[in-house]
Amino acid sequence: MTSEPELIVGLVSISDRASGGVYQDQGIPALQDWLAACLTTPFRIETRLIPDERAQIEATLVELVDSARCHLVLTTGGTGPSRRDVTPEATLAIATKEMPGFGEQMRQVSLAFVPTAILSRQVAVIRETPDHAALIINLPGQPKAIKETLEGLKDADGKQLVGGVFAAVPYCVDLIGGPYMETNPAVCKAFRPKSAIRNK
Repeated sequence: MTSEPELIVGLVSISDRASGGVYQDQGIPALQDWLAACLTTPFRIETRLIPDERAQIEATLVELVDSARCHLVLTTGGTGPSRRDVTPEATLAIATKEMPGFGEQMRQVSLAFVPTAILSRQVAVIRETPDHAALIINLPGQPKAIKETLEGLKDADGKQLVGGVFAAVPYCVDLIGGPYMETNPAVCKAFRPKSAIRNK
């Protein structure tokens, strides 16, 4: 029996001011904390803190997938309508396939909290090389919004009202040939068809 490859997750915070040392980056710590609570599968993280420069964002995403061999890359920041917000353009430029359902659902979740969610241009894509593939998802910049879009909206009893996008991530990673990811259902219950669930 072959052992499962190590799950590698890339985290990219895209901010002129945080990368320039003007203020402390909050995106990567928020993502690290959330993943530590959510994932029960062992994983390793690769982090990058970079400015809102399209060429640098593209190069960073390519490096994380092609060289660092990440299976999942989560970006935070740079998805709004301002001139410096170029994360979606950079992400689409290095993609093999677009996964529009992620962006649609992230905006749907955020709309439950703020009307300005419609200004977000977050995208998700697959990048494939001949022997590797990764899912790349653009997330919001604020730690609270990161948690909401990944986890979804629950009522006081913990019942899911609006689905977060991370529930679909483990099965997507399965389908592109990545390691089998398992989650803590109290944080985010991964969804797979019955035929894709591995028996313990």
